[in-house]
Amino acid sequence: MAEHPIHNLMKISMENIKQMVDVDTIVGNPVKTENGETIIPVSKVSFGFAAGGSEFEAERKTSSNDQPPFGGGSGGGVSITPIAFLVVNQSGVELKHIEERTSLYERLLDQAPKVINSIMNEFDKSGIKSSQGMEGKNE
Repeated sequence: MAEHPIHNLMKISMENIKQMVDVDTIVGNPVKTENGETIIPVSKVSFGFAAGGSEFEAERKTSSNDQPPFGGGSGGGVSITPIAFLVVNQSGVELKHIEERTSLYERLLDQAPKVINSIMNEFDKSGIKSSQGMEGKNE
């Protein structure tokens, strides 16, 4: 039995989407700056795909194959949104978000050292001794 016509529609659409979206789309090519930093763009990629078709009962057979007339279509879309840049320099690697950070976890991680230092300072002011595990704190 011959392949169904919808198979070719889906195959062609998926091949074209595959060509558009690859690793370089999500994590872009690095760019070196004059001051020695390397900047790597990071993007959010979303894509959708749909295909459909219908077969019609033939009133008269006009072709030599056993397949009834077929109508179909397919489509797809891709959205690429830059969200951050990885900045690599001599002091390390830093992730710079384009939009204000909205992740609760990121904000908690950023604030954790400040909160711990604040608590330790309050202990020091009140005369309460630090526990053994906290003696090597960074000021």
